[in-house]
Amino acid sequence: MTHTLKLGAAAFAVSGLLAAAPATAQYRNTISNDLSKCSSGSDSAVKVTVSGIETSTGKIRVQSYKGTKAEWLKSGKWLSRIETGARKGTMTFCVPVSGPGTYAIAVRHDKNGNGKTDITSDGGAMSNNPSINIFNLGKPSYKKTRFTVGEGVKSITINMRYM
Repeated sequence: MTHTLKLGAAAFAVSGLLAAAPATAQYRNTISNDLSKCSSGSDSAVKVTVSGIETSTGKIRVQSYKGTKAEWLKSGKWLSRIETGARKGTMTFCVPVSGPGTYAIAVRHDKNGNGKTDITSDGGAMSNNPSINIFNLGKPSYKKTRFTVGEGVKSITINMRYM
């Protein structure tokens, strides 16, 4: 009987871990830029056109967040991330989302690819193109960056900004 209890307890513990996995799996998903996921008939997604990229050096990072005060630009609270080599001019990205809801997008151009924010050279931008100034330190309110996604693909354009 003791052996059966131990197996039952182990199975219960494992099932508890599996049940908890989806809650944590919703954050920090690094994905590829698969534009086919933004074709007609696709599930909920955001087609992000980023314009004004100054150079073809470094990396562009596109991150999606829930459009809430509790999650917008909070460390570790990004939903999906696409990171790829920068291309001067305009680039397009497809960011699938979990379904209809309110989201926000942040874009960063790490010009020298060092993985650090170099305020005097790197570029940044956010959905709805809010103004960024010294008072909000590049972190405008979630109210200025959020947008609604329904069934299907929502297209947005984001304009890069540099110092």
